Amino acid sequence: MTNSVNRLVRASQKRQRLTAAAARVLHEQGVERTTLADIARVADVPVGNVYYYFKTKDELVRAALSEHSAHLDEFTGRLERLADPRDRLKALVETWVEQRDVAARHGCPTGTLAAELDKRADGTLDAEAGAVIRRLLDWVEGQFRELGLSRPDDLALSLVSAYQGMSLLANALRDPDIMTREGARLLRWLDSLQAAEEM
Repeated sequence: MTNSVNRLVRASQKRQRLTAAAARVLHEQGVERTTLADIARVADVPVGNVYYYFKTKDELVRAALSEHSAHLDEFTGRLERLADPRDRLKALVETWVEQRDVAARHGCPTGTLAAELDKRADGTLDAEAGAVIRRLLDWVEGQFRELGLSRPDDLALSLVSAYQGMSLLANALRDPDIMTREGARLLRWLDSLQAAEEM
């Protein structure tokens, strides 16, 4: 019985390593340039084992999107510990800025994947990538709503659009300072929204 439980645990850990590796490698290299061997190498799993867990590259892309979604839920869950929704939003922006070097090299993990998947004629993976971005939008909208600000959906769209734009420009120009400058502007914007509401 113990051997069978150990095998199940090892299999689960191997699958998780492959999923995390897929999220990382697909972000760094893109879908088309990534091979199953690339993911196996990063996960430290024999390439033949990949097929046991994932039959196609699309299944690995779907797993990577699940990883992005789980990471987002975990991250926003940590932000929820902050009492003030404005502080949560500011912590979100500060985290984006902390990731500026990664963004300058590879762009936003979910945004770049969504853009690449949209170019493919086969499948619905682009909609699944869009669903992860929608989760972020919904969470941000909830924070603006909790602040009592009018048009929380528009404010959420402005904030998430700003993040996608600054990630894209930082990546295209290979300039992490874009994230720093735009992040500072977003923090001032968030403060001004709060100040306007208090007037």
